[in-house]
Amino acid sequence: MTTNKQLHTFHIPVMGLAFTIDSPIRVAKYGISSVVSIADDELIEKMRVFYSEKFDIPYHAITHKLHDYRAERITSYLNLVDKIVKEKFENFKIELTESKEALENYIAMLPNKSEIKKGLESLMEDGIAFKENIKNYIENNLSVGEIDVNIMTKLDKDNFIKDEQLPVEFNDAHAALRGFANSNLTSSVVLSAGMNPRLFAYFENFPVFFPDFNDKLKKKIILKVSDFRSAMIQGNFLAKKGLWVSEYRIESGLNCGGHAFATEGYLLGPILEEFKQKKDQLVQSAHDLMVKALGQKELHIPEKPLELKITVQGGVGTAEEHNFLLEHYKVDAVGWGTPFLLVPEATSVDAETRELLKEAKEDDLYLSHISPLGIPFNTLRGTSNEIIKQHRIDEHKAGSSCPKRFLALSKEFGAGGICTSSKKYQDVKLDDLEATKDTLSASTFEKMKFNITEKACLCVGLANAAYLENDIKIKGQSQGVIICPGPNMAYFDKEVSLSEMVKHIYGNANVMTDANRPNLFIKELKMYIDYLMHEINETTADLTAGQIKKWNAFKNNMLEGIGFYENLFSTSNYFENGIKAIQEQLESYKAKIVEIKIPELVVA
Repeated sequence: MTTNKQLHTFHIPVMGLAFTIDSPIRVAKYGISSVVSIADDELIEKMRVFYSEKFDIPYHAITHKLHDYRAERITSYLNLVDKIVKEKFENFKIELTESKEALENYIAMLPNKSEIKKGLESLMEDGIAFKENIKNYIENNLSVGEIDVNIMTKLDKDNFIKDEQLPVEFNDAHAALRGFANSNLTSSVVLSAGMNPRLFAYFENFPVFFPDFNDKLKKKIILKVSDFRSAMIQGNFLAKKGLWVSEYRIESGLNCGGHAFATEGYLLGPILEEFKQKKDQLVQSAHDLMVKALGQKELHIPEKPLELKITVQGGVGTAEEHNFLLEHYKVDAVGWGTPFLLVPEATSVDAETRELLKEAKEDDLYLSHISPLGIPFNTLRGTSNEIIKQHRIDEHKAGSSCPKRFLALSKEFGAGGICTSSKKYQDVKLDDLEATKDTLSASTFEKMKFNITEKACLCVGLANAAYLENDIKIKGQSQGVIICPGPNMAYFDKEVSLSEMVKHIYGNANVMTDANRPNLFIKELKMYIDYLMHEINETTADLTAGQIKKWNAFKNNMLEGIGFYENLFSTSNYFENGIKAIQEQLESYKAKIVEIKIPELVVA
């Protein structure tokens, strides 16, 4: 491969533990980048067995007996994925050279404005020396999609051998980073869920994250962020260690899949505008700090700032929205996650869950509190996990056996940590609650009981889909499947091919049948209004001045965001067909926000 040209203007973000665990094997040959979760080394080891057998590659088990088994499992799986992707890409290039039909289908999947697409179309019209010319062009211009990995920085549990705590480098996220750093990949690690200073500092141990003498990075850092301020803080923190952030991946605070990290009422449009206006500041600030740090480390110093990309994801569903984000905000790419859950060629989802996704309506997709992390979590009603969990509660056997312990982060009962979805934890909490039953109203008691038993075993539930799809035996207590689509899932209602979905992204097909789908900015605005109202209505503790101040700021930030959108949509050439509906919705939501009554502090 002689080039790393970006063929596509979209990527497939990480989804759950399992849903994109093998997406690069499925889509990278087409030049589509995707992100693998490297949180669950047990799932990773099972997938390594599966693909080793499928492609007749020798397999050697990495058991818990190995000193650094977690990192080594991750390294071995990523190397296997890399090997398979490269082989599939070489075979795909041969197929494109020898089959005009395959070449035509591939060209149809490329962005309409792509220079590579135009080049291939031109060669298709040229009958002279067609095969040789196509072969040379493909060799010089096509490249595989990136095999990126995701580490959720909060999943950095301490690990023990019996009662002895292991050094910090054996924490879950630290070991995952080491697994990626030691792999053969030339790609990026996406860091999500905010700053983990110890983990960020650990990057300094790996030369692959520092620029070489050609100003190239063998491995890059991508930060998933929700606003400019957090991007600047985290980017500069890393730059002070000589580390460069190659991409800021902006994600909607609420209109996304998985865990939702709500902003204080800051909306996606104004956030993107700030990145657009201040990108140079972001680049220069990090470059100056990195130069100083590299000098102190006596490492190579790039003369000019390295490349920095801005991308965005969360709730995008139409080609018009995709193009608007690229052209108006000048982002480098757009993440499309949730819709790909209905593309069997791209994601790992079992048949039963995929059927549930197809049937899902707006009310079936909700922001839950099932995550043991205590962070709101987008999920779907009616999953097999929900049914199994409720059955256990009804049988007075609430809680999970907690076989993986990745979320055993609560230190309430000891340094070893415990997961709030575990039976051990819930038994204690339910017993404590039962002891106070006589002092509580029936409704309060049931609500408190629900808050305890609502937590679900994400470690198992988010991994099971890959086991079921690939007919891999699931051991231990039955947990069913948990899936975490964004609200956008409500507007996609059928399985589609990879080709159809990519054509939809580029405006060459339409796989979305719901004509009433709101614009992505409007959808997010409604979610923020609902979020604030829910927070106010559900608060039972004594109010503080800080809480009231936060709610007022939240309300004002939304009103400022609406003002921004009113100006944006009155001057933009995009969304012309729906502009009247958008403006009416903005007016309606503004009135609704104004009517929200923030409680006043009662001083005794």
